[in-house]
Amino acid sequence: MILTFDIGNTNIKAGLFEGDTLVESLRLTSSSTKTGDEYWMLLRDIFVGKNIDPKGVDGVIISSVNPNINYTIEHMVSYYLKVKPLIVGSGIKCGLNIKYDNPKEVGSDRIVGSVAAYYTYGGPCIVVDCGTATTFNAITEKGEFLGGPIAFGLKTASDALSKNGAKLPKIELNFPPKVVNRNTISNMQSGILYGYVGMVQYLISKMKAEIGGTAKVIATGGISNMVAKESKLFDVVDRTLTLRGLNHIYRLNTKSLQE
Repeated sequence: MILTFDIGNTNIKAGLFEGDTLVESLRLTSSSTKTGDEYWMLLRDIFVGKNIDPKGVDGVIISSVNPNINYTIEHMVSYYLKVKPLIVGSGIKCGLNIKYDNPKEVGSDRIVGSVAAYYTYGGPCIVVDCGTATTFNAITEKGEFLGGPIAFGLKTASDALSKNGAKLPKIELNFPPKVVNRNTISNMQSGILYGYVGMVQYLISKMKAEIGGTAKVIATGGISNMVAKESKLFDVVDRTLTLRGLNHIYRLNTKSLQE
């Protein structure tokens, strides 16, 4: 079995694969104060609760945009699973032609999501990852990763508004029934949520015009389902995108090493 880790700023997503099949997935809180032992106890307890034998893990791959946690997870994997993890970074084969000016600048999460989208849904396609930041990734029909806008995430925008507005409260991220409302909380929800949908819609339309209007739009990330319910921006919502991209990259690189 292959264990995949997608380490983000807010959560760590993990997936366990048997071949191309995602056997199990889970989320852990990203925390630089947790030790490798603490992460292992959490992971082990989840495995045991789902009748999964950790000894069945014979390969691990890690993608991270949170360097404060990298060593902790790498140490946990090496010590407890007795496996040297494969790290997504410069020099690793991903199956896409990275057309960025400086490929080293591209976040590994953007690459693994784009890999899964291209090999699952084909190109041209646009991947919208709705997380702490919102990233838009354009992939051509030939499998060329072109890049795309990086914008604020919904929670990031909400937190910034309440933090910097002295009289503005923290709010729940729920769509109000209409745009014009008669109380502060509903109007904040309106501005943030409907404004976010408008931003996403506009950027997708501009990207389609640049790379081809037939591009399929695939959304992933924590709030993608919520946004999809209030709009018709996405052709597909796939919350397992990055995990499946990691599995693909692992198999691609271990196959090349064996050859």
